[in-house]
Amino acid sequence: MPATVVVGTQWGDEGKGKLTDLLAHDMDVVVRYQGGHNAGYRIVVNGEAFSLQLVPAGILNPNITPVIGNGVVVDPAVLLDELDRLGEKGVDTSRLVLSGNAHLIMPYHQELDRLTERFLGKNALGTTKRGIGPAYADKSSRVGLRVQDLLDPKIFREKLDVVLHEKNLVLTKIYNRPAMSAKDIAERYLDELTPRLAPMIGDTVAIVHDALDRGQRILLESTQATFLDLDHGTYPFVTSSNPVAGGACAGSGLGPRDITDVVGIAKAYVTRVGAGPFPTELDGELDALLVERGQEFGTNTGRRRRVGWFDAVMARQAARLNSLTEVALTKLDVLDTLEEIKVCVGYEARGVHYDFPPYHQSILHDVSPIYETVPGWQSDITSATKYDELPSAAQNYIKFLESVIGVPISVVGVGPGREQFVRPS
Repeated sequence: MPATVVVGTQWGDEGKGKLTDLLAHDMDVVVRYQGGHNAGYRIVVNGEAFSLQLVPAGILNPNITPVIGNGVVVDPAVLLDELDRLGEKGVDTSRLVLSGNAHLIMPYHQELDRLTERFLGKNALGTTKRGIGPAYADKSSRVGLRVQDLLDPKIFREKLDVVLHEKNLVLTKIYNRPAMSAKDIAERYLDELTPRLAPMIGDTVAIVHDALDRGQRILLESTQATFLDLDHGTYPFVTSSNPVAGGACAGSGLGPRDITDVVGIAKAYVTRVGAGPFPTELDGELDALLVERGQEFGTNTGRRRRVGWFDAVMARQAARLNSLTEVALTKLDVLDTLEEIKVCVGYEARGVHYDFPPYHQSILHDVSPIYETVPGWQSDITSATKYDELPSAAQNYIKFLESVIGVPISVVGVGPGREQFVRPS
């Protein structure tokens, strides 16, 4: 059976967790293929909220094998804490498999992340300071420690000694911070964390390919989103990995021909956390209203999100970067009270019209959005269980977005709950 990729089409926080949880009902294996615990998502099941960071959304389905793939960077303590919290809520976490090739986030990664961001001052990138970027940097520099190294204490200590020598020089000579102890780090990772992690470490590439050979269905989920992609996002205000659908192959071990469906998640408006360009950004009363109605605060960090109108220029770019086969639209209900709604259908900058984002960052920072205005529906849609129950204006908004994106919309979220969605006919 082919695999399906779920990918955010904006700057994250589109509701990937809820959609992944929804699609997981038809899947056998759910794989997280990139990122770390720098982003999270919230799923509401029967009124109970579950916040996930590293664990795939498929963990909530007892019939699924949840997998953390090789493309993820993992803080072992954070992962174990998350599993403990899920266990306290009655979730069976024993099915989780962690790739031995995933890279470890180490204490020096977190310290360097904090120091570097502080050093950048007004040019700070707005990272979560959780060591994600430095861990990926060490991976690329080939000095990273991997999950499998935990299973060989001798190798772990040898690698740690080599890399910590260089990190301590940076900490002490550049940032005037105390050196870190290799002995203390090794004791914590090997003695405290490894005994609990060891049973879940495995060959995840073999797991996903064996599943395909048995005719099982695989769902691949990202964190962050298209415009936070290291190569295709609004650099340098991006993450340190590749959330786009192409990254699913590298981060899971599947081949391109194993993937046939790519579902893009798009919020009915747009949000962004931290610095970076945002052509359709709002301010004032409307901004405050959407933040309040949409509860636009980071799941992990609590940071307030910036809010703007739906941007079809971004959506079209996301469609072609990811080869989207369909779009799931989320948080339509947040717009319930608006009399009219704007949609950005193009950009204008320096006398040039753009249907897709300009490649040059200087131009992107200068663009003015070109809007079309559509009527709002000014009624509560959260109780809708069928598409036909939506007001005609809400249906027209969905159809309009579908037309300007150029990809069919297959699912529409009408509330935060697991069951609050409708499917256009």
